[in-house]
Amino acid sequence: MIEIILYRYLHFISVFAIVGAILAEQFLISKTMTRREINRISIADGIYGVGAILVLFAGIMLWFYVGKGAAFYTKNWIFHTKLTLFILLGILSIFPTIFFMKHRKGNDSATLIDVPTYVIVLLRIELAIIIIMPLLATLMSIGIGSF
Repeated sequence: MIEIILYRYLHFISVFAIVGAILAEQFLISKTMTRREINRISIADGIYGVGAILVLFAGIMLWFYVGKGAAFYTKNWIFHTKLTLFILLGILSIFPTIFFMKHRKGNDSATLIDVPTYVIVLLRIELAIIIIMPLLATLMSIGIGSF
């Protein structure tokens, strides 16, 4: 019993970390940024990455070991949709992360760096996806979507 509580709590707290990091990125991003600002957004992006790894770990543990059982999740199309969106979220986050990592270091912290539009658009898409996922989780948890 204690295991399921711990894994659910870890899953829940990690989701909060991801949402907080994505929101921080939304508020910190702009068309032009200094290296110091990019370094700040890189910290939020790092928190996002750690949160995603913890969500994945806790989710796998809940799916296969301590949750409602693999059959409950595996036979639910909403779960598959949620999992697909999580994977898509990870793929979309690669490009902004690479941009932030590439531009965060340097001696001149006052130099302005133009942020490509695709980075801003990808962050907005990530936010839209993360807003949909709790609804899917709620539907799934009450058994909607089972085959």
